[in-house]
Amino acid sequence: MSMLKVENLSVHYGMIQAVRDVSFEVNEGEVVSLIGANGAGKTTILRTISGLVRPSQGRIEFLGQEIQRQAAQKIVSAGLSQVPEGRHVFSGLTVLENLEMGAFLRKNREENQANLQKVFSRFPRLEERKNQDAATLSGGEQQMLAMGRALMSAPKLLLLDEPSMGLAPIFIQEIFDIIQDIQKQGTTVLLIEQNANKALSIANRGYVLETGKIVLSGTGQELLASDEVRKAYLGG
Repeated sequence: MSMLKVENLSVHYGMIQAVRDVSFEVNEGEVVSLIGANGAGKTTILRTISGLVRPSQGRIEFLGQEIQRQAAQKIVSAGLSQVPEGRHVFSGLTVLENLEMGAFLRKNREENQANLQKVFSRFPRLEERKNQDAATLSGGEQQMLAMGRALMSAPKLLLLDEPSMGLAPIFIQEIFDIIQDIQKQGTTVLLIEQNANKALSIANRGYVLETGKIVLSGTGQELLASDEVRKAYLGG
């Protein structure tokens, strides 16, 4: 079943066209990766899906409902949550307070407490540091906090924007293991990554973006085996 459908999406920043007639879909239970160089339009696509940027044309359908003109908070309430590039944790708030911010639209206290325990079981380091200021965490721990905060809203679809950026190799592997675990637990994932090898190795399907357009698509394994992808993104 298709959870997210993007059809003929175009986005402009003033006179600059950042996304050009992009169409793709994400099926329930999948990890789908969008890969491409800096400036290819990946983050703009995610921000448009999340309601933070308005498209100049096209249609975005989530769980059968058009969302391209909806407010961001309404989209989150419908079951879609984004982990932004650069993590953007709330420094000055504790780890626990950051996580509680992720549930600000959910009023059921018991469900929120249950979700918090799920986050702590998935990220035990966050529980150990729950009373620490978020700014004191390492880059990898802040990424875990940003992911945990997004999971506090119990999303059906999780959008991840460059989760491995700037992390040490040991944390990169851990983050990708967690993404696979999130998928196994029933959350669908749309993943943007510059680390094409890692992204495609866990993806059911992938799309390659160049200058705002999709130029290739296929299963993760098909794209990993593609000469074009290997030369452009895998150093082969």
